Amino acid sequence: MSSIANQKIEKPISAWIILILATACGIIVANLYYSQPLVGPISSAIGLSSGAAGLIVTLTQIGYGIGLLFIVPLGDILENRKLVVVLLLLTAVVLMIAAVVKGAALFLTASLFIGVGSVAAQVLVPYAAHLSPDATRGRNVGNVMSGLLLGIMLARPVSSIVAEFMGWRAIFVLSGAAIIVLALVLAKVLPVRKPLTTTPYPTLLGSMLHLLGTTPILRRRAIYHACVFGTFSLFWTTVPLLLTGPTFHFSHSEVALFALVGVSGAVAAPVAGRLADRGWVRPATGLALALVIISIFLPLMFQTGSTAALAALVAAAILLDMGVSANLVLGQRVIFSLGEEFRSRLNGLYMSIFFAGGAIGSATGGWAYAMGGWKAALLIGIALPVIAMIYYATEKKEV
Repeated sequence: MSSIANQKIEKPISAWIILILATACGIIVANLYYSQPLVGPISSAIGLSSGAAGLIVTLTQIGYGIGLLFIVPLGDILENRKLVVVLLLLTAVVLMIAAVVKGAALFLTASLFIGVGSVAAQVLVPYAAHLSPDATRGRNVGNVMSGLLLGIMLARPVSSIVAEFMGWRAIFVLSGAAIIVLALVLAKVLPVRKPLTTTPYPTLLGSMLHLLGTTPILRRRAIYHACVFGTFSLFWTTVPLLLTGPTFHFSHSEVALFALVGVSGAVAAPVAGRLADRGWVRPATGLALALVIISIFLPLMFQTGSTAALAALVAAAILLDMGVSANLVLGQRVIFSLGEEFRSRLNGLYMSIFFAGGAIGSATGGWAYAMGGWKAALLIGIALPVIAMIYYATEKKEV
């Protein structure tokens, strides 16, 4: 039997396959973030009012949440490679639609389905875990996640630069073309993995509530990451407002360069995976949470607008991305060890819970910045990982 089913896999996965999976995850997930710095020009072009412009980003996020809950679990019952390729082709089609439509309704519908199709990345992450022997699972998942995190971090500056020179529609055309090429590559090179589970789809969805209720470590890891991802979203939602405002007078290109600084934080993902493989999940988690707290504390120490404050923002961006990257991989390493037969469902639950935390952080950050300024946003941002750290203190050593 040539397919990779539910048996124990001892043969190490090729580094080439891991590189392809990491690249694929980065290219796919970037589609969630391309529109964020382009909301202004897009809304003007499609006739969307300034009050409704936020729907461009919100509907993409809603689509992603729908996909996490209703499509990612299919990885436990459908052949994984085929599922990913179908999702990528759907994504390519709606990206091309988004690039040419003139009306708001069609563009917003395309935005929703861009989010749905982008969950292909979250089918590939547990797929990488399936391909990996237990001894290197954390390292391999960490390497794949570093690609995904690079996609998240590079998406905003890339779309800003492309829009500046080619117009905002170009980023959707270029991404659609890249997704088509990616689908062809994955269809050609990825091993087949057909799960042995034959659970009917309605039963599969129903089982997710049972898994959530009976898996305390899933709930714990999801709460940890909901808190830190909330801070991550809050920071990256509000810091462009600070940098482009009267305090620093950054141009959009300079904000894009600042965002590139955070990319270096992705190096923490494979390091965290290696620590997890050595059984150091608990201390590594404490370190990751501490990094997030320190990253938000740093800007609070300096007077806004000074050179030292700008340096603190740079350090904060790097430390924040390191802490969030490490904690994400540590959480996935833990939940992927719970059971191969429901790994995709666990990943869907984990991602949807912390993604909700990110949405709350982004919305709260924007409100706090409007009401009380940068420091008010930072105080909320530091409270979230502190809550996670207090909860972490209740974790038993054997967990």
